[in-house]
Amino acid sequence: MEKLIEIPVFILAGGLGTRLKEETEFRPKPMVPIGEYPILWHIMKKYRKHGFYRFIICGGYKSEVIKSYFQNYSILNSDFSVDFKTNETTIHSVDHNLDWNVTITFTGIENMTGSRIAIAAERFLGDSENFAVTYGDGLTDANLNEEYDFHLKHSKTGTILGVNPPSRFGEIEFEGDTVKSFREKPEFLDEWINGGFFFFRRQFLPYLSKSKDCILEKEPLVELAKDGELKIFKHSGFWGCMDTQRDRDFLNILWSAGKAPWTKLSKEE
Repeated sequence: MEKLIEIPVFILAGGLGTRLKEETEFRPKPMVPIGEYPILWHIMKKYRKHGFYRFIICGGYKSEVIKSYFQNYSILNSDFSVDFKTNETTIHSVDHNLDWNVTITFTGIENMTGSRIAIAAERFLGDSENFAVTYGDGLTDANLNEEYDFHLKHSKTGTILGVNPPSRFGEIEFEGDTVKSFREKPEFLDEWINGGFFFFRRQFLPYLSKSKDCILEKEPLVELAKDGELKIFKHSGFWGCMDTQRDRDFLNILWSAGKAPWTKLSKEE
């Protein structure tokens, strides 16, 4: 029997997405599509493959687009009838197999990432001792079950997914001001960066503030690291974020070719 994981997954979906303005003028970035589905749907499908099914979407800019999408999802994917006298709608067959529990909460237009989590957690964390957090524009083929097990086994407050994505640029080797060689872009960077897909114990909440200027990646995570309370789960496989039109095109190419790594439970599948 499949093991369902009860902890909530908070997805940051309220930013302006200014670097992808051609797409985000009329919708929030998490609703920009990869294939026929918004990237937010792909992120949630990824979590569900690993047993996570409770989602708290931290909305802001154009959150009504997200609300409308999920409110109407079953109707748009089903046969239904409408009785115009009573305005009653009957769904005859639901043409999807999703069993998600989705909460969409408005966390302010101008609020930064840390404040969005603080606001949403106060409303919907409940008595859960652990919770997950991720961005609404990133995908990975990391094994989230393994990361969560790693989080549960250590005694620290937080776990961050560390990734080393491929470089976009070639490298120049030189001596003084003389170029010696030019190498094509290396497959992966030597540096590890923040890939999102966090897990936290509720002891992280005091590091956050509901002040709109609270940025998760700044004081909260910096202070957590200074206190020795943040562990890294390293992942050297696929990771990609949708910051630019080029990123969006790349993710769409992978999806259209049937080679989207984030759809797999592991790299071997």
